[in-house]
Amino acid sequence: MGFLTGKTAIITGAGRAVLADGSCGSIGYGIATAYAKEGANLVITGRNVKKLEDAKEELERLYGIKVLAVAADVSAGADNEAVVNNVIEKAVEAFGRIDVLINNAQASASGVTIEKHTTEQFDLAMYSGLYAAFYYMKACYPYLKETKGSVINFASGAGLFGNFGQCSYAAAKEGIRGLTRVAATEWAADGINVNVVCPLAWTAQLEQFKNAYPQAFDANVKTPPMGHFGDVELEIGRACVQLANPDFKYMTGETITLEGGLGLRP
Repeated sequence: MGFLTGKTAIITGAGRAVLADGSCGSIGYGIATAYAKEGANLVITGRNVKKLEDAKEELERLYGIKVLAVAADVSAGADNEAVVNNVIEKAVEAFGRIDVLINNAQASASGVTIEKHTTEQFDLAMYSGLYAAFYYMKACYPYLKETKGSVINFASGAGLFGNFGQCSYAAAKEGIRGLTRVAATEWAADGINVNVVCPLAWTAQLEQFKNAYPQAFDANVKTPPMGHFGDVELEIGRACVQLANPDFKYMTGETITLEGGLGLRP
């Protein structure tokens, strides 16, 4: 039994994506795998129903946990509070509690410079990332307060370093960093652990970015000092497992940078 047995984690953007070589290429699914190995029951969301169903089937079959897959898309023009509240209601109905919220979902038009960016592209990043984190945090708050749970949000080096061609993505991620720090301040008295992770992992999305925008990729993405990109399960996922450990609550409010082989580095 893992130390998350009996607990419930919500992971947004956790559909199963694969790299060109067929291996797992999704941070959300990598986290879900790490949590499943520790015995947590999972609520996974995303826009692609097929990817969610694939993730649910494999996680339940391999690890003997329960997975609730709920299609959810926070986007411009939608009733986003209703979309998120539906996920939370189904999660509580299925499992009776929420212990961890991981806001991983994010879409964007990377590789498009500021002067060429459209309002629709900017909205895509802000709604799928920043607004989604806001709505999920609000909706989960009373349940996390009850369980003394954890929030793990995902930001990016794109905002920290001002990556070329990633204006809306960087803006959304920096907004998430600010939101996380405020939540850490406001919710500390409730016993809720809140952190933000800035990962550098080799994912299907990064692979696609390299293929579509090789110049922007070469300008922005550098191999970490350890010589490899982070593994979505063994490095990113396992770090998120540790951030749900009550012994790590002293880290609340920190920005955690994860690079290949480097582990936690506040």
